[in-house]
Amino acid sequence: MNASDAPRRFTLEPFEARRFANLCGQFDEHLRQIENRLSITLRNRGNQFELLGDPARTQDAERLLRLLYRETEASELSPDMVHLFLQESGVEALANPQTETVTLRTRKGMIRPRGANQQGYVKSILEHDINFGIGPAGTGKTYLAVACAVDALEREQVRRILLVRPAVEAGEKLGFLPGDLSQKIDPYLRPLYDALYEMLGFEQVAKLIEKQVIEVAPLAYMRGRTLNNSFIILDESQNTTTEQMKMFLTRIGFGSTAVITGDITQVDLPRGTKSGLKHVIEVLRGVPGISFTHFNSRDVVRHPLVQRIVEAYDRFDARQEDAKGSEPGSGDA
Repeated sequence: MNASDAPRRFTLEPFEARRFANLCGQFDEHLRQIENRLSITLRNRGNQFELLGDPARTQDAERLLRLLYRETEASELSPDMVHLFLQESGVEALANPQTETVTLRTRKGMIRPRGANQQGYVKSILEHDINFGIGPAGTGKTYLAVACAVDALEREQVRRILLVRPAVEAGEKLGFLPGDLSQKIDPYLRPLYDALYEMLGFEQVAKLIEKQVIEVAPLAYMRGRTLNNSFIILDESQNTTTEQMKMFLTRIGFGSTAVITGDITQVDLPRGTKSGLKHVIEVLRGVPGISFTHFNSRDVVRHPLVQRIVEAYDRFDARQEDAKGSEPGSGDA
């Protein structure tokens, strides 16, 4: 065995039986989760640990275990929490726990972005008037944008929150849904409502909507408006046309912040219609005052299988593109 592959040994102090049981989880499920995800061998006798495997990964594992052990002082760990902390393994935020992090204040508590990419996304939103969050489902794009909006409202930095979505069907037709237009578009706005309820509470959200401090609307209602002193979120923006995206961006007035989120791999527009999100990435690249944050499968904060699903689709799409490129006549004329 190479010297660099020597076992990594350390002790977690101070030893407290309750905290240590919290760290290990039921039947050591948290330790096994770390072991499997980092592809290392983890052994322990009480609070004395021995890690075997790639030196960089065992170093990350030690940092992660020390960080989780600190968390046990005030929090009850769960497999989901361990999964979220695992996503930070090996990144700068974990390697240096003292690095300044951004937290957002909501009525129901504080929200801390996970990992370097989410931290950078939130910092960009706080520093820029127009921000794009682009990436697959489950990366926190919409949730963190709503958290930033609620934080700004609580601090009285804006007077209102406007949540916008294009009413484009993913296989279903609006005409077949029951109710009037407001009721038909409500399912498309549900993820935004859910985030608001979690951060402010159901009754408070209902009051703010009644007072029009929070407005939830389809994109079609934005034409002709100018929005000042507002925090505006355009969700599912991959389903805007190029004309709709330009219309939305030119609605933004003084004292306002806009966040545009979307996943360019899940466009539900009619065939042959170019996505406004894909187009705007090309048009506004490099424009001062506008930020772009690109998420990938490593940023997924849902069930671990979601990350694997996203990666599998990415690999499949890459193979499809390679196959098209190798077809006869696909090269330049």
